[in-house]
Amino acid sequence: MLKQTEGSKAVAEAIALCRPEVICAYPISPQTHIVEALGEMVKAGELTPCEFINVESEFAAMSVAIGASAAGARAYTATASQGLLFMVEAVYNASGLGLPIVMTVANRAIGAPINIWNDHSDSLSQRDSGWMQLFAETNQEAVDLHIQAFRLAEELSMPIMVCMDGFILTHAFERVDIPSQQQVDSYLPPFDPRQVLDPADPVSIGAMVGPEAFMEVKYLAHAKQMQAIERIPQLAAEFKQTFGRDSGGLIRTYRAEDAETIIIAMGSVLGTIKDTVDEMREEGHKIGVLGIISYRPFPLEQVRAALLHCRRFLVLEKSLAVGMGGIVATDVRMAVTGTGLKGYTAIAGLGGRAIPKSSLHKLFRQAEKEDLPPVTFLDLDWEAVNKQLERERLTRRSGPAAENMLHDKGIVSAKFG
Repeated sequence: MLKQTEGSKAVAEAIALCRPEVICAYPISPQTHIVEALGEMVKAGELTPCEFINVESEFAAMSVAIGASAAGARAYTATASQGLLFMVEAVYNASGLGLPIVMTVANRAIGAPINIWNDHSDSLSQRDSGWMQLFAETNQEAVDLHIQAFRLAEELSMPIMVCMDGFILTHAFERVDIPSQQQVDSYLPPFDPRQVLDPADPVSIGAMVGPEAFMEVKYLAHAKQMQAIERIPQLAAEFKQTFGRDSGGLIRTYRAEDAETIIIAMGSVLGTIKDTVDEMREEGHKIGVLGIISYRPFPLEQVRAALLHCRRFLVLEKSLAVGMGGIVATDVRMAVTGTGLKGYTAIAGLGGRAIPKSSLHKLFRQAEKEDLPPVTFLDLDWEAVNKQLERERLTRRSGPAAENMLHDKGIVSAKFG
């Protein structure tokens, strides 16, 4: 059913259609509207049988999800930013135990400094936690990926994050096709856990493992993600058969068949990139787009195949590996090892910084001319950065960089009292 609705509400409806039995979450912007909507459905008796558990922290939310999943319940939670960091110990436990929990990450910057706006630093900080990660470009895709996520997680008995850009998607009102309960039921079978705590058949979930078997257990988690590389496209094809639209998969290309330059990105920024590419195509530029949907597992072969015919690529990413540069770009470069392709990285949109088409036009033209350093910081205020570096060079007690930066920009006073 087509409806104009907020992204968070659409995702909440999709999750409810997946018939979760335990929902546990601690509110943190920008995921709050998702769990609020689910809580209202449970309270109103619209989502049964389901227990909504109010917890005291994000760590508790993931701990409850682990317990619920181990007991055989379909479990769901959601978080963002510092909330994801607070639950990290339990995040690793969930994947190490092979529990098929689905979690929405409403992507938001990680402090310090404090910032509530969107980038991808939260979920990418957990890229090696053992969770699968799918990134949505639109609210429609966010709805569809959650339905596919429950199926994938439960088939492999592994947890999965569905990542959607905070505020840009979660709080945006768009036309979304919400499927029927019958459609979801035909696609997503009832939860049949591979492992479950049962007094009639006692097992140990979370046993201590020494050096004699630890590596093998870890490898099994890797092997399951390699299985996911095969299953994700298959599940997307089955989804299209049931719901009548393309959604999901490992990657998606746009105007890339004859492209000499390909722009690579994840999430909602792909929409702006596609608009920019359309305008540049009208001017005769051979440029295309590669959107990565599955970040973990990372589709090395598929990315390599999509780039083999181009001359160069630019990875535009909303995250930063401090001291290194690009995070996604590192994986892309691994995919094209030995091809001789020229690759560039552009760090953009950190902390919610706007990514305007005017800046992308300039950046993409520079990429075409191969007139870029290996790592570029899009629209960075070099004057402000250099002023702070000079301040630190001249004065030992130079003060907090964040406060100084705001003062230099005239946003707040650097002195109080």
